[in-house]
Amino acid sequence: MQIAMLHAQWANGAMRGRVCALTRGVAALNQTSPSEETTMAVTVGQQAPDLELPLAGSQEKFKLSDYRGKQPVVLLFFPLAWTSVCTAEMCEVRDNYSKYTDLNAKVVGISVDSPFALAKFKAEENLPFDMASDFNRQAVEAYGAKYEDLLGFKGVAKRAAFVIGKDGKVLYAQVNEDVKQLPDFAAIQAALASA
Repeated sequence: MQIAMLHAQWANGAMRGRVCALTRGVAALNQTSPSEETTMAVTVGQQAPDLELPLAGSQEKFKLSDYRGKQPVVLLFFPLAWTSVCTAEMCEVRDNYSKYTDLNAKVVGISVDSPFALAKFKAEENLPFDMASDFNRQAVEAYGAKYEDLLGFKGVAKRAAFVIGKDGKVLYAQVNEDVKQLPDFAAIQAALASA
């Protein structure tokens, strides 16, 4: 009975205007202005954007260009310190750190946490590699590794991994949309071995 009434209302045009207005509204929501578009992720073969970020527990800064011509660099972006998956990721690298040092790689964990929070996280988890704070979100923007909204947190880093060769070019790039998906550590190590 209700279906027949809806069909009759559709046929005489009573509902068409509402549906069209709703459709236009949804289409407008799906369009983004250039300022709202997501930055494309850095890709293999391109020159890596330079970074200068405060290091956890130090007055020093991590500057990617300081390693050009010296050694390859692994950049590991992660959403937030102390969350279960992020902690598991950083501890996985810690537990296998010799695989990276044997390949002469500099490893840097990067999140939007403050350098003070990262210093505590690094100490509590006994992480032997540097942690850099992208509190102002410059690196996540430059590398296309930023969630606009992750469970209500705006501008958090996506879980991403980049291997930068001694020449400053990207050898490996992985940006995960799924926050629970860890980087492919074997692929990262293979890229380092070929560097």
